[in-house]
Amino acid sequence: MKETSLDIKDLQLNALLEVTQAVNNNLPEDDLLKIYKFTLLADLKINKLALYTQQGGEWVCRVNFGTKEDLFGTGLPDEYKELKNSLGIIETSFNEFDSVFPVYHKSKLLSVVFIQSETKLGVQNRFLNALTNIILVAIENKRLARQQMEQEAYRRELEIAKKVQNFLFPKELPKIERLQIEAFYLPHHDVGGDYYDYIQIDENRFLACIADVSGKGVPAALLMSNFQASLRALVRQTKDLKEIVTELNHTTFVSGNAENFITFFAGIYDFKTKNLEYINCGHNEIILKNGNDVVLLNDGTTVLGMFDPLPFIETKQISGLEEFFIFAYTDGLTETFNENDEDFGFDRLLHIIKQDCPKDLSDLHDQILDALNEFKGDRTYHDDITMLSCLIQNK
Repeated sequence: MKETSLDIKDLQLNALLEVTQAVNNNLPEDDLLKIYKFTLLADLKINKLALYTQQGGEWVCRVNFGTKEDLFGTGLPDEYKELKNSLGIIETSFNEFDSVFPVYHKSKLLSVVFIQSETKLGVQNRFLNALTNIILVAIENKRLARQQMEQEAYRRELEIAKKVQNFLFPKELPKIERLQIEAFYLPHHDVGGDYYDYIQIDENRFLACIADVSGKGVPAALLMSNFQASLRALVRQTKDLKEIVTELNHTTFVSGNAENFITFFAGIYDFKTKNLEYINCGHNEIILKNGNDVVLLNDGTTVLGMFDPLPFIETKQISGLEEFFIFAYTDGLTETFNENDEDFGFDRLLHIIKQDCPKDLSDLHDQILDALNEFKGDRTYHDDITMLSCLIQNK
């Protein structure tokens, strides 16, 4: 008996050594579980086992052998999801097993193990618990390390996207007597999919635009950065809005794999001819206020990136514009909801814009934001919000 006891202890020590080396060698989870399975079969004479762990919020069977029923597709009964720590091995009537024990790491239940052995385990309980704990804690540490690496990678990706997005927006906007432009941008996440721009074409002409990409976060910001680079390159080559939009649509179609789209509005104003040419590509209604007249700039085409070629496209020209005001925005503004699930809507925005022509565009933006905050109450914003205002005084 004494030799048998020593032999068992020797087997157990060798098993623990093998498992420890496997953990130190950073073997994959599946390899660790295979070592665990064969150690129990060979050293403890366990003929039936099922090991359950949590994956994606669900309890799933990771190791199963010896049972008539395949348990890999069988969920863990609810009564075993609340097993308390330090219970040790207890009796059970689940399936074909006679014993069950929980595996904890600190205060977290890592695993529930069902077993049936040829003999009573007795003093080998401690070895079974120790072996299971080593394996499961190693797997949990791997999961946490992987999660930390993923979070770190996402954080670095986010930092890059934020830097990229900062380059999207113009560093300075004109604030001179004949042209004032003011912009406001509030991303819903750290990075968003809204974009606005001002491009001086020559001494008499400038282009102002606003855009909104479907989706949020890093992918949206990167797609929009590609869009901005394409726009600026195209404006250097041509001043034809139809040609610019056609090329932008093709670029977005290819970059977004026809899965993402961009709404876009662009206008070119000529101080010499007092002519505004614009195109609206599925964007919100852009408001032009000329004296007491309010015009909605809706003509153009559909969203960019969904169809190539575009099914239709047209630009619109408005002549004789000397002193006027344009207000552009993204749908995060009008689609802000209050506590009664009502949206802020276009009519409320238009009511503010229809008041006296603003002398200070930043004051106008503050007025709109105050109305928006009062309207939404305790509700949070659920989308990016961008406003772009242009005041032209071409006397």
